[in-house]
Amino acid sequence: MAFSLRRSILTGPATALALLMAPLNVAMAKSAGAPPVAASIHVNQVALERSGPKAAVVDLPEGQSASAFRLVDSTGESVFQAALVATPVFREWGKHRHYYQADFSAFEGSGSFHLEVDTGVGTLKSVPVTIGRQALFAVTAKALLDYFKANRYLDEGDHHIRIFGTNRFVDVWGGWKDAGGDNGKYFSHLSYANFFNPQQTPLVPWALAKSYEAASGRFKAAGLDQALFEEVMWGADYLMRNLDPEGYFYMTVFDRWGTPGAERVVTAYTGIDGVYTRDYRAAFREGGGMAIAALARASRLAREPGGPGAETADRYLTGAERAFAHLDATHGAYCDDGRENIIDDYTALEAAVELYQSTGKPMYLEAARTRAASLEARLGPDGWFIADDGDRPFYHGADAGFPVLALSDYARLEPDAAKADAAKAVIAKALKAQLALTDAVANPFGYARQAFETYDFKHHKLSGKPQVGFFLPHANETGYWWQGESARLASLATAAIVGGRLVMPDAAAAYGVKASLADFAQHQLDWTLGRNPYDICMLYGFGGKNPPASESGGDMDVGGISNGITGAKGSDEGRGITFAPGPDEENWRWVEQWLPHSTWFLLAVSTLSADN
Repeated sequence: MAFSLRRSILTGPATALALLMAPLNVAMAKSAGAPPVAASIHVNQVALERSGPKAAVVDLPEGQSASAFRLVDSTGESVFQAALVATPVFREWGKHRHYYQADFSAFEGSGSFHLEVDTGVGTLKSVPVTIGRQALFAVTAKALLDYFKANRYLDEGDHHIRIFGTNRFVDVWGGWKDAGGDNGKYFSHLSYANFFNPQQTPLVPWALAKSYEAASGRFKAAGLDQALFEEVMWGADYLMRNLDPEGYFYMTVFDRWGTPGAERVVTAYTGIDGVYTRDYRAAFREGGGMAIAALARASRLAREPGGPGAETADRYLTGAERAFAHLDATHGAYCDDGRENIIDDYTALEAAVELYQSTGKPMYLEAARTRAASLEARLGPDGWFIADDGDRPFYHGADAGFPVLALSDYARLEPDAAKADAAKAVIAKALKAQLALTDAVANPFGYARQAFETYDFKHHKLSGKPQVGFFLPHANETGYWWQGESARLASLATAAIVGGRLVMPDAAAAYGVKASLADFAQHQLDWTLGRNPYDICMLYGFGGKNPPASESGGDMDVGGISNGITGAKGSDEGRGITFAPGPDEENWRWVEQWLPHSTWFLLAVSTLSADN
C-alpha cells in the first residue's frame, strides 16, 4: 500500500523483457472516473472453465437494444447462440444504461473465442477469451507464482535493522515488498484502527502451501511444485527471523513509504503521516496468528518429497508452537485497543487448526474449539458477522472471506460431530446471507455487496447506522485507507467454494457446489479479470486492457494484481463507482499491485481447480 509520490515507474530492459514475455496482450487503460459510455461486452478476458459458469454482461446505452448473442471461434465460425436476458434496471453506476446477461455456460468446447452481439446500429465484439478444462489455473498459475519471486525484498540493509524506541538491532532480511510502490514489509498494517488489519506477509506462505494442498497434482503437472516449495520456505524463513526470543513477531519493517531521510525500522505506524509507534509486537490479528499458521503448514510441506527435510520442518514447528504459547497467554495485550475482535478469532483459529494438523496435540484442538465457538457467536441475526462485542458489522477490504474459510478448515478436522455441525450451520447461514445480500438489488455484474457503518470523525465513533453497499466506505476508522478490493473478492470466492463443498455440495455441478455459489465465486474472479464496467483486467500481463502505470502505484509486474475499482471519490459511503481518475498521487488506490491480491487469487484459482 503506497501513499508517497516517490515511486519508480516501469523502465529499463528488464521491464521490456517482461512485457515481451507476457502471456497475453498488455495494453494501458486511460484513467477514467466514470465507466465508458459506449456499448460494450464485459467478459472475463483471461480464461473460463469449460464445465463452469460462463457469462458476459452486455452493456448498451439508452436507445440501443439487442436480443441475442453468439460465441465465435478463432476461424470466425459461430459455435453457440442464445437469447440475451435483460437484467433489472440498475442506475447506481450510471444512468441511461441497459444491461443484459449473455450466459454461455451450456457451451463446453475448448479454445479461443469471442462474443458478438447485433445491436441494430452495429455488431459488438468482445475481446478473446480462453475456454478449457482447468483453464484458469493453466493460464495464470505460473505468472501468479512468478510474481512472488519477482517481489522478494533483497536489500542487505535489512540484516541490521533497529527496533524503534530501542537500541536493539535485529536481522529481518528477506520476505516480499508489500506493493508496487511500497518497499515496506508488513505482517499487517492499519492496526491503530483495530478492525481493518489485512493479513499480508504471513498470508503468502500459508496460502501458497494451502494452494498446493488443494491442487498438488496441477502444480506437479505444470512443473511448478518446486517453485512453490521454494517460495513457501522463503516466506517461512522470513517469519522465523521476525520471531523474537520472547515469542512474539515483529509487525512491520517500515520507512514511511520511502520518505527521504526516514529511518527504516521495526515499528508500527498510525495514520496518513505514517507516525512511528512502539506497538511493534504483533497480536493474533496483526499477523501473529497467520505467521503461526504459515509456519505450522510449512513444517508439513517441508516433509514432502522435494521439500527441505525434517530439520527445517522441526524448526518451523518449534517456532510456531513457541509463538502460539506466547500469544495465547497475552490475552490481547498487543492489540492497539487492548481487546481482541473477530480478526483475532479467525486468525487464531487458523493457527490452532494448523498446529493441530501438524502435531495432533489435543491442546490445539481445544484452542481451535474455543476460537470457533467465539467466531460462531459473532454471527448476527441477518447472517453477517459482528466484528466487536457490540453490533459493528464485519467488513473488510481484503479478507472478507476469512471467517467462513477458517470455520470450514476447523469443521473438516473436528472429530466431535455436534461441534462440527455447529460450525457448518454458521457457514451455511453466512454463505446464504452473502448470496442474499448480493442479490437484494439490481446487480448486473454479481459484485459481492457488504454491510458496513461509516465513521463519524467529529464525534470519534461509528455512525450507528448499518448500511449495505458495493464498496468499502471511505469514511472509516483508518482516516484515509480505502482502495480497490481485488483481494476481498478472491477471498470471498475461496470461501464460497471451500465452505460450499461442506454445506451446499453438488458433486455433479461446477466446482462441486450449489450453482448459486459457483456463480457467485466465478463473478468475483471475472470482475478482476475484466468483466467490469471499465473492461480492465487487473491481472497484469493478461487480457485486452490493463491498469495504467502511475508514479504513486510504482512497479507493475506480470502476475501482479492491481487494487481495483472503488466507490466514487468524495462519497463517504463508497457509493457510485470510479477507477483511477487522478491526480497521480491518489492513483495508488486503484492501480497499485498489492501482495494480498495475487495471494488470495492464486488460492482461489487452486481451490476452483482442486484435484479430483
